[in-house]
Amino acid sequence: MRAALRAEWPGWRLAGAAFALGGVASLGQAPLGWWWVTLPALAGMLRLVLTAARGRVWLGWFGGAGYFACALNWIVEPFLVEPETHGWMAPFAVVFLSFGLALFWAAAVWAGARGRWPLAGLVVALAGAELGRGHVLTGFPWAMPGHVWVGTPVAQVAALAGPLALTGLVLGVAALLSRARMLPALVAAALLAGAWGYGLWREGRPVPGGTGVFLRLVQPNAEQGLKWDPDLARVFFERQLALTEAGSRPDLAIWPETAVPYLLEDYPEVGARIGKAGRGSPVAVGVQRVEGWRFWNSLAVIGPDGRVMAGYDKHHLVPFGEYIPFGDLAYRWFGLVAFAAQEGNGYSAGAGPAVLDLGPKLGKVLPLICYEAVFPQDLLDAPERADWILQITNDAWFGEWTGPYQHLAQARLRAIEQGLPFVRVANTGISALIDARGRVVESLPLGETGYLDVELPAALPATPYARFGEWPVVLLLIGGAAALVLAGRRKAA
Repeated sequence: MRAALRAEWPGWRLAGAAFALGGVASLGQAPLGWWWVTLPALAGMLRLVLTAARGRVWLGWFGGAGYFACALNWIVEPFLVEPETHGWMAPFAVVFLSFGLALFWAAAVWAGARGRWPLAGLVVALAGAELGRGHVLTGFPWAMPGHVWVGTPVAQVAALAGPLALTGLVLGVAALLSRARMLPALVAAALLAGAWGYGLWREGRPVPGGTGVFLRLVQPNAEQGLKWDPDLARVFFERQLALTEAGSRPDLAIWPETAVPYLLEDYPEVGARIGKAGRGSPVAVGVQRVEGWRFWNSLAVIGPDGRVMAGYDKHHLVPFGEYIPFGDLAYRWFGLVAFAAQEGNGYSAGAGPAVLDLGPKLGKVLPLICYEAVFPQDLLDAPERADWILQITNDAWFGEWTGPYQHLAQARLRAIEQGLPFVRVANTGISALIDARGRVVESLPLGETGYLDVELPAALPATPYARFGEWPVVLLLIGGAAALVLAGRRKAA
């Protein structure tokens, strides 16, 4: 096996070129949004892979690693919150995450670039790899190639077939450009023009009027390194109470993820103070909930009497950040307590997606906590269609350069996919009101303390993606893969 890998190694010059092209392709992601750079860079990477005399899989791996290393550079930020303790792990996080995720691209090159039509096979296989990346081992669909369209009219295609269709469009256009011929380039331009034209048409359609529901988005701007300091935790709590009490009374005030530094079960007076700050309206807050030794990352809607009138427990947890995979099994089988959520060493997962009925005026809301907003399939699994989507998050973990902007971009995509308004409340920003077509109506910038009073936009009818999910694109990929396999067998015969 080692000898075979050595024989296939393309050399550091080509591997470095693939890595660089992958890195340049990532510039289409937020905050830059340079999709016009992503397309030729991906085209160059595909051409490099398919014209290489050997080592195609290596080139796919290095190309993917370059893409993910640049797109996900924010992964170092959590380790820099306490650099004296965790800073040494930051470089390893970038290397392991980028080269680990790039294995999906390497597998796609191995599977797709070996048939009668290797370019078509590679497009189908890469799209399938991105589908797998969003689901395998709880999934991590961050920085999908299709996310480069957020902020352009092309993003509206997600209402038809979701983010996988956007990724297929990126890969298809890049593949056509990689041919470096006039006819494929014209076909690529026609595809892009058609998607752009559809997006402009959809964005220009009439929008339903406002709902008459007024929300307050509270952004306390608690720096992550100070957020849990015993002395400052009270300062941040009082700050949120003051922001809730200021100005006119909204129908609902919303605080970000883990905004309350106290357990409501142990300190009922905390709930009473929050209820009083609402001045007769409920307040939705991020809390930690406890039962016995188990903890949950939760959202609690606190009524004027200080009691919890509705709640939701985060179910899609961050591996190694909020829990250790198989930690409870390790405790059950080997007695290892350190990794067990059931012993309080990590969060426990909630029951699953939920829709909270907040009454006739506020309607039904689909709650998401932080990382859950990057999983389109979780919204599809909700028990019923909501009237709006609410995400509470603490993006202070993601730094100030790329992470918060990419997180916001994915929230915009979820709004387009579902045809629902999306309310986003973040500790340090970016808090935003997003309409049902994914447009940011109002926002509070990153690093600013304050609140935003907004009127909740109306929902649109359920989109095709909300009704059928990923299945149309998945079936198309399966059909394309089957056609390519059959064509290869006919040639061999």
